[in-house]
Amino acid sequence: MSINPGAAEFPHRQIAAQLRERIRRGDWQPGERLPSIPAMAEMFGVAKQTVQRTVDQLRVEGILITKPGSGTYVRGTRRRLNRLSRGRYGAHRGYHADLAARYRQQLTGVGREAAPPEVADAFGVRDGTEMLVRRHVVRTDDATVEVGASWFRVTDASGTSLERLEAFGRPLYQEAEEVLSRRYTSATDTISARQPSREEAEILQIRPDTPVLHLLHVAFDETRKPIEVAQATWPGPMTTLTEEYRIPGSSPDPDPDPGLALA
Repeated sequence: MSINPGAAEFPHRQIAAQLRERIRRGDWQPGERLPSIPAMAEMFGVAKQTVQRTVDQLRVEGILITKPGSGTYVRGTRRRLNRLSRGRYGAHRGYHADLAARYRQQLTGVGREAAPPEVADAFGVRDGTEMLVRRHVVRTDDATVEVGASWFRVTDASGTSLERLEAFGRPLYQEAEEVLSRRYTSATDTISARQPSREEAEILQIRPDTPVLHLLHVAFDETRKPIEVAQATWPGPMTTLTEEYRIPGSSPDPDPDPGLALA
């Protein structure tokens, strides 16, 4: 591995491109430790500061993770979220076994909290209105990949199982439908990119300057009244969102006006 001092690209970016390619080829597997910064500096014939800039860049991209006192490691591969929120409902309003095999959701807290602005706006209430929130994280074998929360009106959820700190063994929406006697009939998803909060960065094990993707999911009943507002936050550089959909064919030309037909 080497760099071209005469190239227009900065040396640390040249090194980053080579490391990305080696990781892509499988020379270094997820979870494998990279050589030390002094070793890589000697390998490329550059200063240690140059390699450090490379490592910082790849950490922001989510490719590498640094463990204090241990070293720099290859993080997992890019994860595709190709179902978005609709995956929680399923093709037949059931639970996807394949999702359960790859991702583990852990309930981390249930309680009443002041609703943040985006949640309050979705419910049409004032900022800071007390609401019931169920918080969770989603993990794979090697990392935490999602920080999430589901919000309900206290007047709806009070005295129900939704207030208990327990998993239900079935999707949350099915439990909510049963105890609230309201059916989920439509939903909207709003996805945005932003910087993580300090807590999100710590849980997701990313740098504070690594962007995250944030989903606001609002589920409605048949009267278009919100039942649940859910939030999900993912490490942006390692997450791709893929939607597959059919494209309708062009409509046939309308029949000419019979009154204009030639005799």
